Amino acid sequence: METDVQRVKQDIERILESAGVSVFGYADVSGVMDQIDAPHREAVGERPVAVSFGIGLPHPVVDGLQAASVDAARLYKHHAYDVINLRLDLAASQVTQAIQRAGFRALPVPASQRLDGAELRSLFPHKTAAHLAGLGWIGRNCLLITPEFGPRIRFATVLTDLPLKEAAQRMSPRCGNCTACVDVCPARALTGRPFDESEGRDLRFAATHCREHLTKKRERTGLDVCGLCLYVCPFGRSAVATG
Repeated sequence: METDVQRVKQDIERILESAGVSVFGYADVSGVMDQIDAPHREAVGERPVAVSFGIGLPHPVVDGLQAASVDAARLYKHHAYDVINLRLDLAASQVTQAIQRAGFRALPVPASQRLDGAELRSLFPHKTAAHLAGLGWIGRNCLLITPEFGPRIRFATVLTDLPLKEAAQRMSPRCGNCTACVDVCPARALTGRPFDESEGRDLRFAATHCREHLTKKRERTGLDVCGLCLYVCPFGRSAVATG
């Protein structure tokens, strides 16, 4: 059994490497499966593990957001959403197939899919899986921040009953007293409250404010993207200098 698991793990990592994934890890998510609806919980099994992986965003595209132009927003949506999300979803599909071929269950979570438009929630939060896998911490911007890319990265997740072991410890928040994301948010959607896994997201993020701001942008420009909280984060900006 252990040999089979190790072989599948090697297959997964070969797939992720060939897909150009920037970071990846594994996490026991049995304690947070209440964040997914019951039918999908049953589909994954009683001992769920998350395969979490992300692809870094192109820095010039992110930095272009400071211009606040329609062209910059259009470029950002194409390269930082559409292209990256497609690459992540294709990798998730291949990982899912590799796991299923070995006789285990697997559920790919789309890289970007809002099942609840009002609350801006997806099937399962990628940042939760990535945080539990030790890939980064959740900052005041309510985004997953990695040491390598800051928040300039997008994630996908495959939930499975394949018994993979966590490879890293969880990272504690490193934001300190920085409130750059809170200050720059045009929707005033961020409260500045540090992440606490025992608290609900509503204490840190007003989804309604963010959604209303994006709706107005779509009505004005045809694009519902912002990204300023991602652009301004010092961890992302320092990644540009060192990368």
